[in-house]
Amino acid sequence: MIRAIIFDLDGTLADTESLHFEAFRESLAPYGIELDRDEYFDRLIGFTDQDLFTTLLADRGRITDASLVANLMAVKAALYQSSIAGCDVLYPGAADFVRRCAERFPLIIATGTLKAEAELILTRGQIRELFLDVIAAEDVAHGKPEPDGFLAALGRLGFLLRPRPSIVAAECLAIEDTAAGIAAARRAGMKVLGVSQTAPAGELSGAHLLRPSLRETDLDELLQLLASS
Repeated sequence: MIRAIIFDLDGTLADTESLHFEAFRESLAPYGIELDRDEYFDRLIGFTDQDLFTTLLADRGRITDASLVANLMAVKAALYQSSIAGCDVLYPGAADFVRRCAERFPLIIATGTLKAEAELILTRGQIRELFLDVIAAEDVAHGKPEPDGFLAALGRLGFLLRPRPSIVAAECLAIEDTAAGIAAARRAGMKVLGVSQTAPAGELSGAHLLRPSLRETDLDELLQLLASS
């Protein structure tokens, strides 16, 4: 039985992956490092900023100096936050789906983006108050596909929902758009709905259920299918 829902943000609720890509690409360009769109969407999507820069610098034979990574992260964050300022970037139907879920379940965000960015997107989309908390990149040691973010979200749910009985991982539904995110949720022991908005459905085969988007997801049908699986 599902007792809580954990949402990813970028690519799941918010149409922001292309904006992240452009910010990564622009921040790397002054260092003579090219980031191809296919490489980002095929291999690096879902990584935290730190993990992506560290991985890419190593792949390009560059020294992964901590100060360089920190500088790249700061430049990228400024570029990305400028691109989302004043915009509602939520996918069509995403806010309505979240509201339906919030009527029945406690909700929390587990995202690889920075907390300030997540808070801005959720607030502009007028759904921040529907989530108990936001677990972001700064809150975990390792990003997806490691399960840290989902486990932190589970722990936070247990703390915030006291004195109700603790929720266990198998009672959580994670909603994700990337293979890395799905792997992280599965490693945490959770059920997973994959939404193929940023990656082909074939790349999300690790999810328990797949849907094209949240707008095309019926919550009652989803719960019935999970209960019978």
